[in-house]
Amino acid sequence: MKEYITKRVHELYWEKDINCARTTLICLSELFEIAIEPQTICSAVGLHGAGGYRAQCGLVEGALMFIGIYFHTLGKAETEIVSACYNFAFAFDKTFNSLRCLELRPTGFSENNPPHLCENLTCKAIEFTYCYILEILKS
Repeated sequence: MKEYITKRVHELYWEKDINCARTTLICLSELFEIAIEPQTICSAVGLHGAGGYRAQCGLVEGALMFIGIYFHTLGKAETEIVSACYNFAFAFDKTFNSLRCLELRPTGFSENNPPHLCENLTCKAIEFTYCYILEILKS
């Protein structure tokens, strides 16, 4: 799973230049073998720190979108989905010390930054999300 995530994130970032939110959605949909509508992928185009505003991290936003989609397909009630999203945000914040792109990005933001600075963080966040979802499904 780790190897798959590392390889797939690298492909999506460097070959397709896809942002962190869409990369998260795509990787999780492939790991859980669930189709994501193209329109949904398109809707996440500006979810990398709120379009670069440096607000909520796209890794969080993409994960929350996926949790909503996947848990809905499993027949979970909306209250359960909302609770799973809340608990995910709490666990992500506890693990990574923030939900904000500005604080999570390895070197902050600069015009001179190379692309895809968050590749390593993306892999860790997708793995974290994958494991989080598996734990929820066990309970």
